Amino acid sequence: MTVFGIWTFLSALLSFAITALIGKFLIPFLHKVNFGQTILDIGPSWHKDKQGTPTMGGIMFIIGITAVTSVSVILYAVFGNSFVGAYQLDPSRCVTFVFAGLGLALGHGIIGFIDDYIKVVKKRNLGLTAVQKLVLQFAVTIAYLAVLGFMGYKTTTVIPFVGQVDLGWFYYIISAIVIVGIVNAVNLTDGIDGLDGSLTFFVAIFFMLIASLVSLMGVSFMAAAVAGGCLGFLVWNFHPAKVFMGDTGSLFLGGIVCALAFAIDMPILLLPLGLVYLCEMGSVVLQVGYFKLTHGKRLFKMSPIHHHFEMCGWSEVKIVSVFSAVTVVFGIVSFLLVYFGV
Repeated sequence: MTVFGIWTFLSALLSFAITALIGKFLIPFLHKVNFGQTILDIGPSWHKDKQGTPTMGGIMFIIGITAVTSVSVILYAVFGNSFVGAYQLDPSRCVTFVFAGLGLALGHGIIGFIDDYIKVVKKRNLGLTAVQKLVLQFAVTIAYLAVLGFMGYKTTTVIPFVGQVDLGWFYYIISAIVIVGIVNAVNLTDGIDGLDGSLTFFVAIFFMLIASLVSLMGVSFMAAAVAGGCLGFLVWNFHPAKVFMGDTGSLFLGGIVCALAFAIDMPILLLPLGLVYLCEMGSVVLQVGYFKLTHGKRLFKMSPIHHHFEMCGWSEVKIVSVFSAVTVVFGIVSFLLVYFGV
């Protein structure tokens, strides 16, 4: 195993260990302060059994991922050039994209924390309004894109088998819409035990492999930390969940997934790698649109689509397994697109 392989493995392992260990102390604390999830009537009726399960558990992987990524990338920036060998290293680019990406994810995580806090402490079940969330999300996203622009990064993106494409000022408009869209798609995916954590684990694994393939090793360390953090969280969140990530965690994960895609300069990969997230969001849009057009008829038994499969009799574990398998298949497709097309 190469130095970078060991480095990547350690990033994942440390993130896993820190996240899982924090859960041992955070979950009893959340119980103690009564930070329990309120289960709304819009979900399956049997989810009422989860009433009171601690939420805001995303704090544990936010700490693990942020800490490990920061240390790994700083060490890479300082010592990376000592291991040039076959790799084309660019530590300065890596540091900019990674820390700007962490800022993007943390910014969305803070929005999620505010939302969860209002729900749990202020007893307003719906938290922030949709408009308030969108305004805050676009503010964080615009700040992220402004940082990249200020650092001199161009308005180009890489598309496999096409090459560099310059979008001009449209780059910022399209990027802002894509980021906010993906963040909310990941948020909507968090509806059953272990689903969001499992999907993001596999998404991070493939981003790690792709980043290594294009010699962006610092980004690979970040992706490894995300994968380890998700796995550490699943120790506590897999069915039956002892804690939920809340919007605190799901919005952070949405931000970090976008950060990884932009760090390798291929946000187009969010289409295949984030296919399940997009289907979850698409099912909500279709359900609402169909309901309005037909004056009360439903396209799915319930949306997002994971609830539809629940209503069809699928267990939560089966849904997580099938959705994860789909993500793995499209992860392989994404890797092959980069391998042969870049």
